[in-house]
Amino acid sequence: MLHERSSRPSWLAAILLLACFTLPAAAYLDPATGSMILQLVLGGVAGAAVAMKLFWHRILGFFSSAESDEAGD
Repeated sequence: MLHERSSRPSWLAAILLLACFTLPAAAYLDPATGSMILQLVLGGVAGAAVAMKLFWHRILGFFSSAESDEAGD
């Protein structure tokens, strides 16, 4: 456990040194990049909603079948 604590400051120092010596990037983002990001976000939200809907029905089905089994006994 002592080893884990002593390695944290060395990692932090390494990350700070790397952050200090970075070079500026000459990057260009065209106007279509914003629409691509928007499509990614909206597609992710739609996919999560569909997955949640399927998962929610399975949970409700599990609990309703458990309740009907208890009521039958």
